[in-house]
Amino acid sequence: MGHVQQLLRDLGLPEGDRHDLPTSPHRFPDGAQYRVEIPSVEGPAALQAVLDTARSFGLTIHRVSQGSGIMLLTDADIREMGRLGREAGIEVCLFVGPRAPWEGSAIPLTPDGKIFGWRHLGMDQLTYGYNDVERACDLGIRSVLPADEGLIWLVNQARQRGLLPKNLIMKGSALMGVANPIGIKMLEDAGLNTINVASDISLARLAALRQVLSIPIDLYIEGPDGLGGFTRYHELAEIVRVGAPIYLKFGLRNAPNIYPSGIHLENAAISTGKERVRRAFIGMEHLARSGAQFSTSNTGVADLGIPE
Repeated sequence: MGHVQQLLRDLGLPEGDRHDLPTSPHRFPDGAQYRVEIPSVEGPAALQAVLDTARSFGLTIHRVSQGSGIMLLTDADIREMGRLGREAGIEVCLFVGPRAPWEGSAIPLTPDGKIFGWRHLGMDQLTYGYNDVERACDLGIRSVLPADEGLIWLVNQARQRGLLPKNLIMKGSALMGVANPIGIKMLEDAGLNTINVASDISLARLAALRQVLSIPIDLYIEGPDGLGGFTRYHELAEIVRVGAPIYLKFGLRNAPNIYPSGIHLENAAISTGKERVRRAFIGMEHLARSGAQFSTSNTGVADLGIPE
C-alpha cells in the first residue's frame, strides 16, 4: 500500500475516502454553497407548474432539468421553456436525445449490457447526440445534459472553436455511472461543468470527491426509485458543508417513470413536478432547522445556464 499512497500524495489526491469529513473550501462564483434543482421537468406545462408552485412556497429554484431528451421536444416547446427560464432567471437543462437503450441496439437491453447506460454507441449515434445539442443551442438553450464521455469531449472542442456557445453548461448525468474522484476529474478535464454523483454516496466519499474536484456536484436528496429511492433530508446540512458547491436535487420516490414523456403523460409530469417542488421546500425546512448557516444564490446569477 505504501507505493500507491505515496503516488496519490504526489498527485494531490486523497489516499482514501475522507472519513474526517473536512469542510469544503469551494463555492459557486457568487460565494454560494448550495443551489436547488428540480429534475424531470418534462416540457413547458410542467415547467410552468414548477415555477408557479415554487412561487406559492416562496422557494428559490436555480435549475430545472429534463430527461426525455431534446429530440422529443418541438421547436416551440424548447422556445417556450427557454422563455420561462429566462424570465425566471433560472437554468433550463435539457437531456441529449438519443441514448443506448433507445437507439435500436440490443446490447444495452441485456442484463450485462446495461453497463452502457445512456451513452451513444458508435459515431453515427454520437453525431446524432451532437446535432441535438446544436439544435437546442440554436433555439436559445444554454445548458445540456450528456451521458457520454465522448460527447462531453466533442462538445467542449466545439465550444473552444466557437461552433457552440462558450457559455454552454454541460451537466453530467447520474446515468454515466461515475464511480470515483479520478474518473470524474478526467471528465472535468474534458470540459464537464457539473456532475451528478450517485445518490447513495457516503459523506466520506463525497468529501474525497470535493478534495479533487472544483466543479459543482449535483446530488439527489430524494432519488427516484430507479436510482434507489434514497431519502437524505436529515443529512442535508452535512452534505452542504462537505460537498459545496452543490446542487441539491429533489426527485420523487413512488412516482411513475415518465421517460420519454409527452402529451400522454403531461398530467403526471405536472403533478410530479409540483410534488418535487414541495419536497424541495421540505428539504429547505430541514436545512433551516439544522441551525447551520449556509449561503445560497439569487436567481439570475451569471454562471447559470439561463436561456438566451
